[in-house]
Amino acid sequence: MESKNPVFSRQSNGQQQAWGAPTPTPDQLQGMYDRPAYAPPAQRTMTIDDVVVRGFITLGTLVVSAAVAWALNLGTAALLVGVIAGLVLGLIVSFKQSTNPVLILGYAVSYGVAIGVISHMYNDLYNGIVFQAVVGTALAFAAMLAVYSLRIIRVTPKFTKFVVAAGLGLMGLMLVNWIATFFIEDGIGIRSGGPLAYVFSIAAILIGCFFLLLDFDAVEQGVRAGAPEKYSWLMAFGLTVTLVWIYLEILRLLSYFSSSD
Repeated sequence: MESKNPVFSRQSNGQQQAWGAPTPTPDQLQGMYDRPAYAPPAQRTMTIDDVVVRGFITLGTLVVSAAVAWALNLGTAALLVGVIAGLVLGLIVSFKQSTNPVLILGYAVSYGVAIGVISHMYNDLYNGIVFQAVVGTALAFAAMLAVYSLRIIRVTPKFTKFVVAAGLGLMGLMLVNWIATFFIEDGIGIRSGGPLAYVFSIAAILIGCFFLLLDFDAVEQGVRAGAPEKYSWLMAFGLTVTLVWIYLEILRLLSYFSSSD
């Protein structure tokens, strides 16, 4: 009911002029409260297919870069540049957990050049060894995928700690061996081609295969947790790094057998 008081009437008119609209009625207010709140469009979550596609893109970029480096017969300078650039980009992606495809594909290109040069050098010494290493890497991947899918080995927190510790131990031994080569010709012998080198390379390949299990588990956990689609790039990066590791170790192990013939 409209008030007869001129003060209230002036206030009401002033409010209408100030707001540009009459005061909402109780029914209008209730309607405003009943409206659903605004929700931004939901971000698409990661799927297995996303990881597969990004994995093919990343690994394919690496393979193409390696093939170009092989065809051009690039030398040691390209090898050093590729290793350093790939190592820097890989560390940035790993420590920042970056999902930037530019960084990840940059790593693939850099390490692809390095792998192309290394593979060409090995193949010049032992003809056909690169094809054998590629087949061995593919078989290792397929075997670990089957092992993970069938739950023959379960990825538990204890297993993860063991694999990470073993990987750090291997890298520590390689660093010690590299330093030792400044004083002893073969270092501590883990890369000399002798019995200890065989054991070390086999252990390195097995640890690399175990890291594949961790990669598969990370993909599954990410999909289950509804991680954003962009994280498929990070999963593809992890798989590529592990496959590079396994390939290089298989290549080195095969060279021991070839040199002993």
